[in-house]
Amino acid sequence: MIGWRVGWAAGPAAVMADVALAAIYNTTVASGFGQAGAHAALTAADDGVAAAVREWQARRDLIVAELQGVPLVVPDGGWSLLVDATALGHEAPALSHRLLERGRIAATPMTAWGEEVAPRYVRLVFATEPLDRLRGIGERVRAAL
Repeated sequence: MIGWRVGWAAGPAAVMADVALAAIYNTTVASGFGQAGAHAALTAADDGVAAAVREWQARRDLIVAELQGVPLVVPDGGWSLLVDATALGHEAPALSHRLLERGRIAATPMTAWGEEVAPRYVRLVFATEPLDRLRGIGERVRAAL
């Protein structure tokens, strides 16, 4: 339930103390619709997870095939993947701008996700993009490069 701020975490007590402290400053109370959504997700006969996983895998596989030869970090799961801007000879913010301006592709520079490794990447989120909209992304990326 990405962005809904509904969920839980489990782990060793020493780690969970820090998690609890961070949660205090990043969440307050789950919204009413978030609570209703969490309830539905936990009690529905068909939670839709298997269908969502199949769809996200199909989207990921399409993008990976379209971007063959482009340096990527391919996820085993999830709803986004990373393009290695540095390996392409760009800084992530510049590549993000170039992809948007020349390829009509929104890609988030990962500069705020860490200091050592993340800043070399841009993230492509395919969570809500249907396959038809993703087809041709390879041509658009290559045109932008």
